[in-house]
Amino acid sequence: MSILVNKDSKIIVQGITGSEGSFHATQCLEYGKNVVGGVTPGKGGQTALDGAVPVFNSCQEAREKVGANVSLIFVPPPFAADAIMEAAAAGIELIVCITEGIPVAQMVEVKAYVATTGSRFIGPNCPGILTPGEAKVGIMPGFIAKRGSVGVISKSGTLTYEAVHQLCAEGLGQSTCIGIGGDPIIGTTMLDLLKMFEADPETDAVVMIGEIGGSMEIEAAQFAKDHITKPVIGFIAGQTAPPGRRMGHAGAIVSGADESAAAKKKLMAECGLIVVESPADIGRTVKAALK
Repeated sequence: MSILVNKDSKIIVQGITGSEGSFHATQCLEYGKNVVGGVTPGKGGQTALDGAVPVFNSCQEAREKVGANVSLIFVPPPFAADAIMEAAAAGIELIVCITEGIPVAQMVEVKAYVATTGSRFIGPNCPGILTPGEAKVGIMPGFIAKRGSVGVISKSGTLTYEAVHQLCAEGLGQSTCIGIGGDPIIGTTMLDLLKMFEADPETDAVVMIGEIGGSMEIEAAQFAKDHITKPVIGFIAGQTAPPGRRMGHAGAIVSGADESAAAKKKLMAECGLIVVESPADIGRTVKAALK
């Protein structure tokens, strides 16, 4: 099994006629064969990806005509918040936003609105989701992953790829890989995904890659202590980051004593997670945990 996306997902791409949307939509279509259309207001009735998929004026039209249940968003920052809410209003079950640079004030509004709908939102500023051999929704390089039983949750795109590489080097495949994004306000959290992987009978272990700033890793670890039965291997990026300075992601800034890498690692270990010091240790650590 997998979580969130699989071979039956019907994906539309908002912003499919733009250069980035077109490029990555082509990659997603080639990987899983399940991109069913795109959305660009004013270009409905045209086709995209060399005539492979239709273009619609709205998410509502795409849902009605091709049964879309996943939307992948490549819309410029000034319009991305509206694109997310449009997808949610149309009843799209899963919304994945790759766009970086959406203002925090707009994301406050987006998060509140999506919570009133039945949609699940991943991102923004994330690499998306990859279920090896079934579906690619985003910008993750599909060729680096292989089908297996290790779930991957990460704030960092590049560290997601490194974790997948380390797992594959040990002969371990992945059930689903999710990059949740590193902005201060995101949709789906580590805790949300831990619960999904715990419920997935074909996921045997979970890799959770966090970073300095925020309390998401702490909340997930505290829940895992009493409710997660599968091994959780954790890593926190930013171990040498000075307090008060943003490091990379907009949300990666230590504003409290318990948001440092050292504090998070200590609490995660106290909650029973297996904490690694380097991404290079992820593969062998997971393999040992599964013996």
